[in-house]
Amino acid sequence: MQSRTLRSSDSSAFGALSTALDIVKGVDLRGKTAVVTGASSGIGIETARALASAGAAVTLAVRDVAAGQRAADDIRRSTGMGELSVARLELADLESVEAFARSRTGPLNVLVSNAGIMHVPEQRTRQGWEMHMAVNHLGHFALATALHAALVAAEGARIVSVSSSGHASSGIRFDDMFFNRDTYDSGLAYGQSKTANVLFAVEARRRWSADGVTAAAVMPGGIWTNLQRHWDPAVLADMQRRYTTKTAQQGAATSVYVAVRAELGPDSPVYYEDCHPSAIVERVTDGLHGVVNHALDAATALQLWETSEQLVRPPRR
Repeated sequence: MQSRTLRSSDSSAFGALSTALDIVKGVDLRGKTAVVTGASSGIGIETARALASAGAAVTLAVRDVAAGQRAADDIRRSTGMGELSVARLELADLESVEAFARSRTGPLNVLVSNAGIMHVPEQRTRQGWEMHMAVNHLGHFALATALHAALVAAEGARIVSVSSSGHASSGIRFDDMFFNRDTYDSGLAYGQSKTANVLFAVEARRRWSADGVTAAAVMPGGIWTNLQRHWDPAVLADMQRRYTTKTAQQGAATSVYVAVRAELGPDSPVYYEDCHPSAIVERVTDGLHGVVNHALDAATALQLWETSEQLVRPPRR
């Protein structure tokens, strides 16, 4: 993707303490395009900043356009780069997703599906979908599939699906995906959606590799941002004491690493953390590291893809 990059043997230079700007040193993304969802704050703005600093034309896809404009202005001031645009994207609203996709023209080299919600009180879309699954997975699924032609046109595009170690708490609840039967549990809802983020990458890579489009999921690390605003303050304080944390700049590094440096292909790892492929584990015992098998299962990934297609693109009558 880039004209200047490190060889794969140099990838050990990056790790948990690397920042997104570290990743793009020596990388030339001039002439490349990127879309970063949720780019007005947190790791999203730092992902956009790094890609823009390397010369990419970056679209900040955000719910709040005013906040997105402030983020774009901040990136311009810090990088001196001006190829930034801001567009409204409400992932819980399929009409907004479709409008965003229609508004884009030309090839798309990088799609970073970064936006997300975490442990929110029970909410539903107008279709009745539980909000974690709607925003974190189905909205991004609809976006990626709508942008498929633009990704293919880039001849070597990458999709970065931002997941979490929280995926370990739940597989896909195909019999009650939206908690219509069982009592709502925000932790399980979040975990299911993060598993879906990994499974999307598994199936997208299988389906689209022949089109020159590849995908991988990432775990940013323990980063305390606005994402945790719904947590119990006592729980958040305890987590901050017990777990190693990263800055937003460090948290964005793995997304940027997968976007521009990782050697991705049909048989490459599909889940990354700390700028390296993750180990496959039975349980995420430290709360941060490893990917569990239910997030990598090919049959489950296929079933989720087909289910998602039926949900976001129902047959016309």
